[in-house]
Amino acid sequence: MAEKAVKTAEPVAKTAPAKVEASAVKKSKVTFVLPKEAVENAETVAVLGDFNNWQNGVVLEKQKDGSFKTAVELEKGRSYEYRFLINGEKWENDWAAQAYAPTPFGNYNSVVTA
Repeated sequence: MAEKAVKTAEPVAKTAPAKVEASAVKKSKVTFVLPKEAVENAETVAVLGDFNNWQNGVVLEKQKDGSFKTAVELEKGRSYEYRFLINGEKWENDWAAQAYAPTPFGNYNSVVTA
């Protein structure tokens, strides 16, 4: 009687499964621009919104034409409310916003979808 060869399974190395990093979330670069007509005599302009919990605004850089500009990486496909803060005291909406959303304070926030 012929012996049957029995092959046993090789042990599998015990390793942790690969982790899905937060960077797997698709991002989109959104550029915020405030025209010079909206920022006469402005020394500083920051953008605040849902994307930074309305804290620690992202500073816009003054451009040669007098406007202010910055770019922020935001989660793609999400909508965000935001406003500009001029000289740390005056709020301004984005004149070219995709939409506007009413606030409980009786004014409107600009809205962008990344």
